[in-house]
Amino acid sequence: MDNNQIVEQIIQNASKAHINLTVDQLVEKALERGEGKLTDMGALAADTGEFTGRSPKDKFTVCDEKTENSVWWGDINFKFSPENFDKLFDKVVAHYKGKELFVRDAYACANPTYRLNIKVVNETAYQNLFANNLFLRPTAEELATQKAEWLILAAPSFRANAAEDGTRQHNFTIVNFTKKVILIGGSGYTGEIKKGIFSVLNYILPHDKKVLSMHCSANIGKDGDTAIFFGLSGTGKTTLSADPNRRLIGDDEHGWDDNSVFNFEGGCYAKCVGLTEEKEPQIWNAIKKGALVENVRFFPGTNKVNFDDISVTENTRVAYPIDFIDNIAVPSMGKAPKNIIFLTADAFGVLPPISKLTPSQAMYHFISGYTAKVAGTEAGVTEPQATFSACFGKAFIPLHPGEYAELLGEKLKAHPEINVWLVNTGWSGGAYGTGQRMKLSYTRAMLTAALNGELNNIQYELHPIFGVQMPTSCPNVPSEILNPRNTWADKAAYDSKANHLAQLFVKNFEQYASGVSAEILSAAPKAQEAIS
Repeated sequence: MDNNQIVEQIIQNASKAHINLTVDQLVEKALERGEGKLTDMGALAADTGEFTGRSPKDKFTVCDEKTENSVWWGDINFKFSPENFDKLFDKVVAHYKGKELFVRDAYACANPTYRLNIKVVNETAYQNLFANNLFLRPTAEELATQKAEWLILAAPSFRANAAEDGTRQHNFTIVNFTKKVILIGGSGYTGEIKKGIFSVLNYILPHDKKVLSMHCSANIGKDGDTAIFFGLSGTGKTTLSADPNRRLIGDDEHGWDDNSVFNFEGGCYAKCVGLTEEKEPQIWNAIKKGALVENVRFFPGTNKVNFDDISVTENTRVAYPIDFIDNIAVPSMGKAPKNIIFLTADAFGVLPPISKLTPSQAMYHFISGYTAKVAGTEAGVTEPQATFSACFGKAFIPLHPGEYAELLGEKLKAHPEINVWLVNTGWSGGAYGTGQRMKLSYTRAMLTAALNGELNNIQYELHPIFGVQMPTSCPNVPSEILNPRNTWADKAAYDSKANHLAQLFVKNFEQYASGVSAEILSAAPKAQEAIS
């Protein structure tokens, strides 16, 4: 049976199957079933149960003829046997029998050339609402004829037997690239659905289509120029890509082929912790009828969300369709990028506030995916700690990071007019605890200058250790802050800290060295000593 026939069988064996319910109908069913309550802003609030975040150690990929020699197996991609998958798949299908189910047709990729049709089966209405909000939504005419290529079966109430089923524990997310199935059990966390498809596209597009898949945000300027923003949590990606003068393509997942940058998704899954209308007006205004907020708590005796309450989790979220945001690109596509921005919050105070990268440096920093945690953000963190995540999304990449970097390099060489910028939104004048956080107004001014081409014909100087090109002037930014060494009172201390960070880069990169080109390796910072 193909995936469409499998779903037909599941529907036949269900006590009741709701197919492509409207948003209002889904919310009504969720309230009727006790899955959540309405907030004062009109959104549905639901709890995801035992798991309030992804469980990376319980995500598996079926190792078969298709994937055995192509997937980058290791600490992120864990092998699962085809035999165990088939047995577990049958168990989940049997588990669905006699249950009330929610079935939805959706798709991924705004560029029709790469459209990936999806069918989602859920036990809960809130998860089906999530699928509606986060994936792209077919028109009524498309629904009449759409056949699913990929199938997502989500069964939160099913618990695996680890010893019998080959899982680590009772919950699991398993991707089968041959059968085109994502099997999710034991977890009600909706992010497993979203990132399951992202992982699929991170394999299919680069490996089969030679399209670069990216964990980034993207927007379009008034002249039609596209910019893409990479950055780990806390670097300012959401804040800086939400520009009133530029139309948003998307906030998280994109593809880049020869001619376009396109959104994979039809919605946003934004963090809510500490949310205020003043800090994040776009997200705040998107929390309305049709949106789904997860794992939040209310002010006592009210249905008003207390966004500062993290008693359930710090990972409180809201899922909403992208058209809940003003100033978006329709469709969610743009031209090939004119500017690429790598955002980092360097708590060591070493990296320049903005610098220009060569193609080889861009590939190196893309693989590195660097930022730094500051003291106090986690128990035991008393000084800045370097954090590296390959391709700014290591948890979701099935292939070796070098494959994505080589694709990036090919595009940069084919289009030498593209500028790649490394932007430090972190510290200046010293490390965290001594220096100061870079002013947001300065970062915005530097980005504006870069995007408007005002940094194209000015003088640059090379950073002696990292080799990046630092502008010597920038409109509306004090020139003295552009070279970070100048902002430190103790220049010897800066040199020492810069060398230390360079060593961390080199040490981190050792795990990728055997799978990348000599050109990429040549872009490493010039650390004076190696870390043992």
